[in-house]
Amino acid sequence: MAEGWRIRVRGQVQGVGFRPFIWQLAREMGLRGRVLNDAEGVLIEAAGPGLAVFVAAIRDRAPLLARIDSIEYQEVEIDSGAAFEIAASGAAGAETRVTPDAATCPDCVAEINAPGRRQGYAFTNCTHCGPRFTILQGLPYDRARTTMAAFPICDACRAEYENPGDRRFHAQPVACPDCGPRIWLEPKDGDPIAGAVSCLQSVGILSVKGLGGFHLACDARAPAAVALLRARKRRPTKPFALMGTLEMIRAYCAVSEEEAALLRDPAAPIVLLRKAGDALPEAVAPGQAVLGWMLPYTPLHHLLIDAFGGPLVMTSGNLSGEPQVIGNAEAREKLGGFADAFLMHDRDIARRLDDSVERAHPPMVLRRARGRVPGTLPLPEGFEDAPQVVAYGGQMKAAICLVKNGQALLGHHLGELDEALTHDAFLAADADYGALFDHHPEIVACDPHPGYRATQHAHACGLPVEEVQHHHAHLAACMAENGWPLSGGRVAGIVLDGLGLGADGTIWGGEVLLGDYCGFERRGWLSPVAMPGGDMASREPWRNALAQLDAAGLGHVADEIFGAHPLGLLRQAVRAGVNAPLTSSAGRLFDAFAAVLGFEAAQSYEGEAAMTLEARAVPGDVGAYPLGGVDGVIEAEPLWQAWARDRAAGVAPELMAARFHAGLARGFAARARALVESGETAAVALSGGCFQNALLLEMTVAALGDLPVLIHRLVPANDGGLALGQAVVAAARAVSR
Repeated sequence: MAEGWRIRVRGQVQGVGFRPFIWQLAREMGLRGRVLNDAEGVLIEAAGPGLAVFVAAIRDRAPLLARIDSIEYQEVEIDSGAAFEIAASGAAGAETRVTPDAATCPDCVAEINAPGRRQGYAFTNCTHCGPRFTILQGLPYDRARTTMAAFPICDACRAEYENPGDRRFHAQPVACPDCGPRIWLEPKDGDPIAGAVSCLQSVGILSVKGLGGFHLACDARAPAAVALLRARKRRPTKPFALMGTLEMIRAYCAVSEEEAALLRDPAAPIVLLRKAGDALPEAVAPGQAVLGWMLPYTPLHHLLIDAFGGPLVMTSGNLSGEPQVIGNAEAREKLGGFADAFLMHDRDIARRLDDSVERAHPPMVLRRARGRVPGTLPLPEGFEDAPQVVAYGGQMKAAICLVKNGQALLGHHLGELDEALTHDAFLAADADYGALFDHHPEIVACDPHPGYRATQHAHACGLPVEEVQHHHAHLAACMAENGWPLSGGRVAGIVLDGLGLGADGTIWGGEVLLGDYCGFERRGWLSPVAMPGGDMASREPWRNALAQLDAAGLGHVADEIFGAHPLGLLRQAVRAGVNAPLTSSAGRLFDAFAAVLGFEAAQSYEGEAAMTLEARAVPGDVGAYPLGGVDGVIEAEPLWQAWARDRAAGVAPELMAARFHAGLARGFAARARALVESGETAAVALSGGCFQNALLLEMTVAALGDLPVLIHRLVPANDGGLALGQAVVAAARAVSR
């Protein structure tokens, strides 16, 4: 026995090469002892000189994928032995964080392209890259608790695994062609990669099994291939994601240093980039000014892209509205009507994860999924004694959030819960997260809308339920992401989205709130306007335009633009209040303005009209349409009257689109600024799905000037971040009781 320190490291410290790092650091400093994984993270017992320097170096020199939350230590007597060793993992449990999947590192890319036993091997990985969460079946993170357990390690791989000087030292998914997973093509056609390339070159559709599910791929440069994929998948206009090397991407888009860095991030998200240079077929992203690109993030992707020699469409492999396919048999059954060939492998996917979608300018996460989950967010000051909470989000862009040990784990994007199979995936994710992270909630949080499946599930759990108003949850999510303390006072929130059940039972969506984590007041709102046809108005923007123009005294303009539609019947329904609920939704206002500028088709995906409107707007200060109103109400009538004058004067639609954005930004910013100037708050938060619109976000921040502004960067501003807001509100109310 010797006098030493027991050191506890918490955070994202398993599956990132942390134990080998500690082993090497301890050997370098002449320490004795051991390091191991356990349920709480990494435990170190060390004896020898310079232990304080050792602890400081742990944080300063930690592996790239590690995220250290805390380092605690105490003086104890330890059985230090004669050297420093990596010991067997401790008891199973889940008090630590799990590392997200990481894109193939440069060393492994070089290895698959160079002579050697892993040349051309599609499952090459090391401690710096490769699958993590998508293969994990239990904690602590060891091979036996992953889907790699089905592949006994060979002697050559074991030698690397046990060699402290090798980058595969204790890399759990280590494999090679002799012992690891394999790929094949269906129908069989010799070499799988060559056969896959042949399929793509012949304008075929290829289904590719990836990390978190299957993709459908085709030649992004071939109009016939893109059209065929759209026809088979019955996806008329929703933009396709693209995959290519950085050199390929720069041929079609402008790429800044920040955007290149985001593309190269270990998370390897889809990054939205502005079109520039050569043109891909318009059908890749109809009506959009940006394209969604990602780099190859598995060795299989690298082999395929290199052999094909050009960019690929790489879209989720699923039936419309259903979750992404993950099993081989499931892929054959569900994607057989889409794909001409399948590039398969035999490593099971433990859980489905879509690709994350992000921007670099301004920084934002639009879809939080592969590469970002299950990363956690620290709760702000004041939440130290918060109970364990589970929150179930909303009906759209569903995601689950767990609160435990001062951290919030916001789960992956699940989709729309009105689809039966997505609801099944939601229930499975709830059980999966609870079991994997040993989560035992005391409180369940949800939206108050009784028709939401997430709300119904929350009330069926048999635990105390905290209902959190939809837009209050958006505000709280933004506050929590930005570390706003529990005792920090109230924040003015501009919350703009499609819809959410308001505290008064009506449909909200264009809101100025004044609130903290425990409660809020509604201080401003768009003047409510009817939604003719109810839910149909969300799909057919002209309906919203009719209601907005009629409310602004411009019915004659509606007659000119939309005369081919049954306007009389809808007006009669609005007057009678039949299937025409009132809403203050900013999202429906966006739809209406897109319609008057020519978007008359039914939306084939959520936000299509608004995205098209954003794409049409010219940059720069070209003026703004005014908003009016007093005593809380924000009137859109002045905006519509100004637009009608521009229309009569023949102003270009691109200018009108920009003035619309600027009008909303300046009008809502003025209401929030007034709350700050009155001394009721010191900061403004921007949340809700409308703030995925980069132009609106930038204009609103500019209109707020020098005021402190909280915005989303790591958590989606849309309903994908709703569960975080619900969770922190429930936790705050519990702590404050």
